[in-house]
Amino acid sequence: MAVEIIMPQLGLTMETGTIIKWLKNEGDAVTESDPILEIETEKLSYEVEATASGIILKIIGVEGEEYPITTVIGYIGEPGEVLP
Repeated sequence: MAVEIIMPQLGLTMETGTIIKWLKNEGDAVTESDPILEIETEKLSYEVEATASGIILKIIGVEGEEYPITTVIGYIGEPGEVLP
């Protein structure tokens, strides 16, 4: 089952984050805890880590765009897996 990559909430007051750069591309293999993208908030920059092992199935979040916390910005899963 595909695992969602979500915009994390890094602090109590954080409401949005901006994707600075994807460190992995669609089709790249990742291991749980690998850094997969960089985000920026009002106060800091942060590397988001993979929460599962597999491949990057789909990148939804666009570099330079701002997203609310808990928004799905991508998926990790197994090759050929159907996304929700």
